[in-house]
Amino acid sequence: MTENEISKIVFECALKVHKNLGPGLLESAYEECLFYELKKSNLFVEKQKALPLIYEEVKLDVGYRIDIIVENKFIIEVKSVESLNEVHLAQVLTYLRLSDCKLGLLINFNVKLLKEGVRRIINGELY
Repeated sequence: MTENEISKIVFECALKVHKNLGPGLLESAYEECLFYELKKSNLFVEKQKALPLIYEEVKLDVGYRIDIIVENKFIIEVKSVESLNEVHLAQVLTYLRLSDCKLGLLINFNVKLLKEGVRRIINGELY
């Protein structure tokens, strides 16, 4: 399955979660419900996956955690904030770089329409 195919499934699952819960909840609630919906889609999904930082020959367990990773190649960062900012985007870009994943979605569930809270991030580019 390609990253684009995964992206479509992730968006559909996120949309279902947002329609059922609406905005205003904690990130952890959206993350858990999105994880549940993705598991129902028969995808290999992990949540809060540790992501070490490797600097030259040193491996640092610095506590980075990917909210959700799908099929070991697609990253989802879940937010429930008033608005997304550059730090949120930088976080996903860092996770993509450290994990060698090509594609990620930054999803802010604290919006009226979910499409307004989704940022698609590919190899350091924003879409």
